[in-house]
Amino acid sequence: MEASQQDQYIVIEVGVDKYALKISEVYEILKMQKVTAVPNSKTFLEGVTNIRGNIVPVISLRKRFQLEERPEIHQTKIVVVNYHEELIGIVVDGVNQVTRFSKIQSSADIVSGVDGSFVQEIGQSEDGLIGILNLEQVLAG
Repeated sequence: MEASQQDQYIVIEVGVDKYALKISEVYEILKMQKVTAVPNSKTFLEGVTNIRGNIVPVISLRKRFQLEERPEIHQTKIVVVNYHEELIGIVVDGVNQVTRFSKIQSSADIVSGVDGSFVQEIGQSEDGLIGILNLEQVLAG
């Protein structure tokens, strides 16, 4: 499937891997800020934070992908997405750039298994291949 010239993506880092989110799904990108833990919540839920008067749940993509935790660094960001009319923060190790893909292919033929469901498509750009995240799968659970 050819990528639309309209579609732009934000490239994020989680560990050594790069992933992309459709720019239309991203509400804003924030520096890491204080997150209040919520007891007895899902393992990947970091907690909640206040964004301009809105209480927003914040998840860790590292925990969601079952990667080893690491201390926050200067590049750690919260990518706030608009998911079913609700704001949700996603902690990532870094935000790289806005890009367009020259070609996008479904990941169903390439990636399989539970973790494979987090990536819905593979985008090809000048920087190589990047997995495009499926927010439905990443945020469900």
